[in-house]
Amino acid sequence: MIARGRSALCLALCTLGLALLGDVSRAVPMDDQDYYLQEITNRDHYYSFPYPGEEFFPFTEQPGEEGPIRAAEREEQPGFKPSRKELKQKKNNKKGKPILEPPPDCPPLGLETLKITDFQLHASTAKRYGLGAHRGRLNIQAGVNENDFYDGAWCAGRNDPYQWIEVDARRLTKFTGVITQGRNSLWSSNWVTSYRVLVSNDSHAWTAVRNESGDLIFEGNSEKEIPVLNMLPVPLVARYIRINPRSWFQEGSICMRLEILGCPLPDPNNYYHRRNEMTTTDNLDFRHHNYKEMRQLMKTVNKMCPNITRIYNIGKSHQGLKLYAVEISDNPGEHEVGEPEFHYIAGAHGNEVLGRELILLLMQFMCQEYLAGNPRIVHLIQDTRIHLLPSVNPDGYDKAYKAVAVETRAIIAWMEKIPFVLGGNLQGGELVVAYPYDMVRSMWKTQDYTPTPDDHVFRWLAYSYASTHRLMTDARRRACHTEDFQKEDGTVNGASWHTVAGSINDFSYLHTNCFELSIYVGCDKYPHESELPEEWENNRESLIVFMEQVHRGIKGIVKDVHGKGIPNAVISVEGVNHDIRTGADGDYWRLLNPGEYVVGVKAEGYTAATKTCEVGYDMGATQCDFTISKTNLARIKEIMRKFGKQPLSLAARRLRQRARRWQRR
Repeated sequence: MIARGRSALCLALCTLGLALLGDVSRAVPMDDQDYYLQEITNRDHYYSFPYPGEEFFPFTEQPGEEGPIRAAEREEQPGFKPSRKELKQKKNNKKGKPILEPPPDCPPLGLETLKITDFQLHASTAKRYGLGAHRGRLNIQAGVNENDFYDGAWCAGRNDPYQWIEVDARRLTKFTGVITQGRNSLWSSNWVTSYRVLVSNDSHAWTAVRNESGDLIFEGNSEKEIPVLNMLPVPLVARYIRINPRSWFQEGSICMRLEILGCPLPDPNNYYHRRNEMTTTDNLDFRHHNYKEMRQLMKTVNKMCPNITRIYNIGKSHQGLKLYAVEISDNPGEHEVGEPEFHYIAGAHGNEVLGRELILLLMQFMCQEYLAGNPRIVHLIQDTRIHLLPSVNPDGYDKAYKAVAVETRAIIAWMEKIPFVLGGNLQGGELVVAYPYDMVRSMWKTQDYTPTPDDHVFRWLAYSYASTHRLMTDARRRACHTEDFQKEDGTVNGASWHTVAGSINDFSYLHTNCFELSIYVGCDKYPHESELPEEWENNRESLIVFMEQVHRGIKGIVKDVHGKGIPNAVISVEGVNHDIRTGADGDYWRLLNPGEYVVGVKAEGYTAATKTCEVGYDMGATQCDFTISKTNLARIKEIMRKFGKQPLSLAARRLRQRARRWQRR
């Protein structure tokens, strides 16, 4: 049984490594490479751009076309770095190193992030409803059954060169590029290999993008999942943009997912502009940070707030990069008795960068607000020890190991060392909060609601984040891909969604005192920098509210009659089959919803004790201390040890008595 238990734990830890690290990327040499580029090198990210000095083909307006279609001046603005596929070496470079070009002028319009509504997407024909224009969004995922409602692309009803999919930007927009994918499908292979781009001001008169020889034909996809970016030769100003497939995979049909790069021109009188406009008053560093920049930002925060922050590392990645965390506390560097510990982690998947940036924004925000005297943030920092780990997987995970990955071992050691009470791991690609269990009990099912004994507590914790997010519980919001989580108010039991063996949520609940949840913070895993202020506004209140939940339930200290804390004492709640243990100083925290509970404590060598503790609705854990005394046998053992003697067992005593009687004979 012991061997079986050890093998089961090993399996759980190994699968935790895979679940925590998720999508993996091939290892690449570190010399002269940006660490952040290493993280996404296998993704072939589609935000690439023209090269410096490259000449644009002049745009020629066709005679007789109605409406002014203007060529816009090219601007130099910051943005994404190119993928490995897009890197080129510039000649005459003395050191022979690749030169990275300036980024694209304009960000995505928002097909992937749902800023573009279904009503703004139109198509010539559709094979069926589930393959309509509303499904032609970049990176959209098909349902498991690829049914009529949730399929993985727009697919034309006919295969001919007269088909098109169109985006209505609803105002004049400077269009700069198009990103395309094929159909997301397990059962079929469909993608467009070439296409034309047309623009219009009224959706009736269309002008094709041209080069010197005529209509420009853009190279499309060569398979169905890797996004391909094509920049327009000259940025064009119009309201509508249309993609017209010209050729497609010969064994498939016309199917596309896409995103449009464009800068909407300011129009304060435009209703849609006002509705979608999102600004923030927070003075934060809204940009993507590579590994070196992330480390520098941490140092900047620490320099601004040296009295409440500390930078430390929990270990190293496979390629030797340190896994840096920032601690925020009024007494950084040590655990304070009676003060709960909380953590946020992100970056477990190399291509999910929004969580990473949100954590970096959060540490800046908390430092600034503390210095400004914001009472809510000051109170939170004074009463909580907060740990922020923005990048669990800075260099990707190159293969599955027969042992637990080094990053996962570091996380496990970190969670076993620090008595975390509550934590959230930030992920991307959806808008929902998932709570354990993440693995179904039945080996024959892939989806089945599998609650923990603390299901009501987990549901409240999940709802505390989802309900304060700007979009998660909005009934008018379109689902990111196929799942509609509105019936559970933006929350979901992990196993009822899709089973995951050895997840960090299940590991935390079963092997530590920590209640851990997975928080999916946005439909787009890799939003453009221009989207970061809005994503921050979407998540800021939720990030703070969720941290505050660490103070919900009961807390206390388990002491002996001399006032000394008793470590590793077991705290149980009547009716809830899940115990926790006290820390090294005898303190504990037990998350509970409002109500009256019979709480028990037991420790080896001590008498058990129970008491009734009431949890109120106001924020702040109820104090529930215990003083327990040693058992009679424990006291006898202690006295005899003090005088150099050991208590005899009954069997040994009988043997000695028999020996004496034998000697007397």
